[in-house]
Amino acid sequence: MPDRRDVLKYAAASLTLLVSKVGVGATAVSSILAVRVWPAPDYTRVTIEHDQAIKYSHMLLQNPERLVLDLEGVEFNSVLQTLPSKILESDPYIKLIRAGRNRPAVVRLVIELKGQIEPQVFSLKPIGEYGHRLVLDLYPVEPVDPLMALLEKNETPLKPETKLGDHHESTGKSAGQNKESEPEVARMVTIVLDPGHGGEDPGAVGRRGSYEKNVTLSVARRLKLKIDATPNMRSVLTRNGDYFVPLQQRVKKARRVQADLFVSVHADAFIKSTARGSSVFVLSQNGASSSAARWLANKENSADLVGGVNIGVKDPYLARTLLDLSQTATINDSLKLGQHVLGELGRINTLHKAHVEQAGFAVLKAPDIPSILIETAFISNPEEEARLNDEDYQDRMAEAILRGIRRYFSKNPPLAKSKLARLD
Repeated sequence: MPDRRDVLKYAAASLTLLVSKVGVGATAVSSILAVRVWPAPDYTRVTIEHDQAIKYSHMLLQNPERLVLDLEGVEFNSVLQTLPSKILESDPYIKLIRAGRNRPAVVRLVIELKGQIEPQVFSLKPIGEYGHRLVLDLYPVEPVDPLMALLEKNETPLKPETKLGDHHESTGKSAGQNKESEPEVARMVTIVLDPGHGGEDPGAVGRRGSYEKNVTLSVARRLKLKIDATPNMRSVLTRNGDYFVPLQQRVKKARRVQADLFVSVHADAFIKSTARGSSVFVLSQNGASSSAARWLANKENSADLVGGVNIGVKDPYLARTLLDLSQTATINDSLKLGQHVLGELGRINTLHKAHVEQAGFAVLKAPDIPSILIETAFISNPEEEARLNDEDYQDRMAEAILRGIRRYFSKNPPLAKSKLARLD
């Protein structure tokens, strides 16, 4: 018969082991912190933010089309309860979402779809103000073609006699001299407008709580209206809502619509709140023109880390971009465009630098499209933040950019479309 003390020791050890297992199990359960849904024309993103890494699995089912996602080590909570209410009727790809406890410590999400999709499901490590994130990107099987969408619109008929030059530049010269300085354009030109940031990536945040992504979209929309109202000019937005577009997808969209110009609109911040003024940047292959330009380029290029990019998807376009022989000529054209726009911005705001700066911005790397990045003002400066939120200032900013574009075309009339093979 065992000694009574041995029995008590065994019982105590068993109890300790049981408590230990319960403790481990309790700490292993991840808490869902937030769920966000970002519908967009090209895809819909669902983001699930949680406090620690989780295991997950997913599968596609048909009749009806739906995506099933299982989250392991997760308890169903009030945050997940709000997920169904976040689906808009206008969402292009999601009909509804159901969420519930499938079995202990496993939550199942069933996403009913409006058609066939190709999902990308991936996790992101904590960055900035975000914890761990699980991302579901729902792409249509047949991708949206931005060029076809553009061609399907009712465009103004081409008018070869219409000039793209800035008609406010008249100096009283003869008609022949004006005709020489403002050459006629025999085709429609396409300008891609790129509102910086969006969706998961708010961009810079002002002291009064203004988001850069909202300011850039508002200015770009105003600029689009002005461009589209100009004869023989049309524009395309890389995003027309609050959703994230990866940097290289912005470039790819510009190339797919065979853009003549690419204009990226920003309203960034600096480490010092006293920084102020408008700036224009173009791509550099030989290092940044200043330490501030290098700092800004590194910050803008990190947008993919904040916004969330599936690094498992390889894009052969990236490897070839800077090897293209047309890059040097394109940068020269970008500098000309940038100088014209900068001159116009100086008429409505202080200039941060009196010349166009250069740095390695990923969003400016289209090898055959003159591209500029405009810092409309510093949102980190309280005075400029207030101006950036003023509708009149946004409108004058858009008007100034358009004047700069028209001045560029008056000196550099668009030629026939480039024969460079595209990498789409």
